[in-house]
Formats: sequence, C-alpha cells, structure tokens
Amino acid sequence: MKIHEYQAKLLLSEFGVPVPRGRVATTPSEARAITHDLDGTVVVKAQIHAGGRGKGGGVRLAKTPEEAEQAASQILGMRLKTDQTGPEGQLVKRVLVEEGISIRQELYLGIVIDRKAGLPIIMASCAGGMEIEEIARKRPEAIVKAHVDPATGVQGYHTRKLGFGLGLKGDLFKAVVEFVTRLWRLFEAKDCSLAEINPLVITGDDRLLALDAKMNFDDNALFRHPEIQALRDLDEEAPLEVEASTFNLNYIKLDGNVGCMVNGAGLAMATMDIIKLAGGEPANFLDVGGGASAEQIENAVRILVSDKNVRVVFINIFGGILRCDRLAEGVIKAVKALDVRFPIVIRMEGTNVEQGQRMLAESGLNFIAARGMKDGAEKAVQAGRGV
Repeated sequence: MKIHEYQAKLLLSEFGVPVPRGRVATTPSEARAITHDLDGTVVVKAQIHAGGRGKGGGVRLAKTPEEAEQAASQILGMRLKTDQTGPEGQLVKRVLVEEGISIRQELYLGIVIDRKAGLPIIMASCAGGMEIEEIARKRPEAIVKAHVDPATGVQGYHTRKLGFGLGLKGDLFKAVVEFVTRLWRLFEAKDCSLAEINPLVITGDDRLLALDAKMNFDDNALFRHPEIQALRDLDEEAPLEVEASTFNLNYIKLDGNVGCMVNGAGLAMATMDIIKLAGGEPANFLDVGGGASAEQIENAVRILVSDKNVRVVFINIFGGILRCDRLAEGVIKAVKALDVRFPIVIRMEGTNVEQGQRMLAESGLNFIAARGMKDGAEKAVQAGRGV
C-alpha cells in the first residue's frame, strides 16, 4: 500500500524525523491561508502516488499568498502526467504547501527490502534528487549500503558506515546517525516495504530535512495497522484493482490484450513470460490464490473481462487447494452470466482435473482447451489476434 507525501511526513514527524513546516490544502483559498501562516516563500506540491511531479508541472514556487493561491488553482484539478502515472495521468485533488528551504546539498536515503539477501537494506548517496535506479546504473560506487538484521536493528557500525560514506563530519555526522536511527524505527514499527527520502537535504543553516518522502507498506501486515489502513486513498488506485481487493483477489493492470487468471505469484510471472515468448502481451494478471471459491472465480472472470483492452482470456491454473472442478464451476457461471463473446483458453492441471475438463466440455460453451502452458499461451496469443 502507498500513501501520499504529506501523510508520510506526518509519520516521519511522529518518529522525530525532521521535515519542513507545511500543511495539505484541497482548495486554492486553503493554500493561500497556509502560505500566510508560514510567512514566506512556499512550495506548492501536487499530491499523487507518483514521482516526477515537478517535471509534469506539479511543483511550483510561490513567494506570496496570492501566488500560492494561483499555483494551487493551476495544480488542483489537473491530470498530472509523469513517467510513473502512464499516459492517462492522475487527477490532483490536494496539494502540500510547505515552507521554502535554503538547500546547500541534496542527498539520498532509503530503506527497502533486499529480496536476494532476505534483509532490509539502508542505502545512501550523495547523488540526491535522482532516482536510485539511475544512480545504480550510472554511478554504482556512489551508493553506500548497509544490511540490517531485524533481530538486532540498526547498530552504530551501520550509521557510521552511512555517515562516512556520505562524507559528513561533525554535527552533520551526528545528525545523520540520529536521522537513520529514527527512520529505521519507523520502517520497523509500521511494517514498511519502502521508506525513501529523496532528497534528504542539508540546509543553508546546516540542518538535515526530509524534503520529500515516499512510503510503501506490506499489505500482509496491514491488519496490525488500522492507522495505516485509514491513510489508503482509493482514488489513486486503478478501479479494477480496488474491486479485486474486495474479493481478496490480486489484480495488476498491464498494457497488452491477453487477460491472465492464475493461482500463485510464481505462476503469474511464468504465465506473463510465456505469453511474451509466444509473441503476445499480457493485459493484466489476476491471482485468485490457493483456496478461491466458485464465487471468487466468477468475480475474477468478470473483473478480467471488464478491462477494455482484453481480447482473449488465458486461464492457467494448477489445482491444489483450488480444485479444478471448482474452477470450472466458477468460469462457466461467469461466462454465461456475462455473455462473454471473446475466446477463453483454459489450461488446468491437478486435483479433480478430469472432472473439471468434463464440466467445461459439457457446458456447451466455446472454451479452448490447452495441453500445457506453452500450448495455452500460443493459443491465447493466436486467438487474441483473430478477434
């Protein structure tokens, strides 16, 4: 789960991480009032779940309350397009109005899960303001890394390595030690999967401030954090992804025309790969999980075919806990209820597979049976081209 920058900064403040003064506004008049209270130059920043806002015109400087009101009126209601929003953009419904900061240097600091090592990793770099992926590609030596064992947490040797790697000395070195320690406490306490400060700035008066903040949270841990769940903004999520989550289904929108229903994340990745190898492009994938009911399968099909880009559905299921006869029951009900007209290719193996295949064959519906993943992907791609 993602949250907005202003929400992330409120969390940072709770844990003693220094951030600029500012408040969120939903109208131009609110932006004017906040600027008056801050009494100086401000930055008006669009609040959407995407980076690159400045390049798209979503970040503007204002020297007076009148200028802030005008900037907010231009940003609020715009459909902001960045590399992370896609061509359709994202509607801006709120702005963060913050005090202007005299910046001496921009740094990068972030904590993320290193899947390969199976540990959180803290990364820091003097190349603040750039995307960490770009830094890693062009200047990998500029990134200082420290893995943290959750059992022992951040230790002095972690913070010293990061502080020395950033070239900091004296009071700034002490400040970054405290900054990293508090950011780690937040990351751990709130079950974050990402806590990124970019840029972390050294101000003209030698303070460290989190000028921007991005946080993601582990969905599987949200049951422990109702206060984080309350920060969810459904307007920032794809409507079909939101609908899928209400049925405990995992749906991800992509750009192709082959809709994919699978059970399990590993099978989902393999299915998308094999569709691309067959010359096609997945339109999405919908993971029904291991124990989906016939009703969930029916809703899964309905969500898949609601995607206007889908021209064919490839159902690729390995029946373990999810029996193949239950899959067949749900698919048959959905196709009849929705009057699906485009092809549905089905490959299933596992528990009760013979019964499931028999149900599909006797349904009177025009399903395309596949003998395996490769055969199914090829048939799906071919069928999608023929629609």
